[in-house]
Amino acid sequence: MADTHYQTLGVARDADADTIKKAYRKLARKYHPDLSKEPDAQEKMQAINIAYETLSDADKKAEYDYLLDHPHAFQGGSSAGGQSFDSKAYEQHFHYGDGQDFSGFEDLFGRFGAGFGGGNSRARTQREPQSWRGEDQHASIEVDLSVAYSGATQQIGLNIPTYNAYGQAEIQRKTLQVKIPKGVKQGQSIRLAGQGQAGVNGGDHGDLYIEIHYRTPEGISVDGLDVLVNTHVLPWEAALGGPITVKTPAGELQVNIPAGSQSGKKLRLKGKGIPNSAEAGNLYLVLNVVVPPAVTEAQKQAYADLAAAFPNFNPRSA
Repeated sequence: MADTHYQTLGVARDADADTIKKAYRKLARKYHPDLSKEPDAQEKMQAINIAYETLSDADKKAEYDYLLDHPHAFQGGSSAGGQSFDSKAYEQHFHYGDGQDFSGFEDLFGRFGAGFGGGNSRARTQREPQSWRGEDQHASIEVDLSVAYSGATQQIGLNIPTYNAYGQAEIQRKTLQVKIPKGVKQGQSIRLAGQGQAGVNGGDHGDLYIEIHYRTPEGISVDGLDVLVNTHVLPWEAALGGPITVKTPAGELQVNIPAGSQSGKKLRLKGKGIPNSAEAGNLYLVLNVVVPPAVTEAQKQAYADLAAAFPNFNPRSA
């Protein structure tokens, strides 16, 4: 007995449209005559195309399912079970208009193809195989934070999951030149047109989307277009305030520390974050007061004098 269209595509009868499409694409890659080394690739590809053409169309699929469930409903003459062909029921069920002449299975299989045991070869040869656009693919890369400020063109190597000509999953190694414009946000994707999975039957390639993540030195983090830099200050710089020089991703900057600053205080430098065509992000200096060690007698005396200057100060008091 010949395979049904469901068996040809390798799917269950209750498979949804997405499952049917994925099964067709996988088989099309395996048996495409331009790619496959199978001796009967062309014949199988024709059966696959016919099966998909039927099952991907809701009306044709409903008619085909009815035929599978009622194999004797449209036979001419008497069957072994005593059933006979009922032309009126045939026309009413398949919604064909009056005045059309059908001759049983030959006309029906001219519509459905040879996947269920025979049919009209002329109709099959005239049917053009459908082409499908390749699927989009996704990858992520890490780049230095400096790229966000200046932009860069980088050569990257990616391992992309794909299918080979036989429909088998494999990893494809791609080397690409990627232009990363300045101002790209953390987690933003860059689209490379036509670099995704290959199409089927001459269809266009899909696109490749590369998600950008920034490689940051210790003490620096990125939040969208904003950049946070942990900045160490001395106790007297925090207490007395004044200018300090800080190295940041935006370059070396001179910043005034407010008097009486504590650890954890954030100083906002507007527009010094990641640049953007609409509005640049901000740079935040997160202050961290660092207490120098007392090694020499003079240093120890300096701390003793400091304690004497603040006899009532207790940071642990409620």
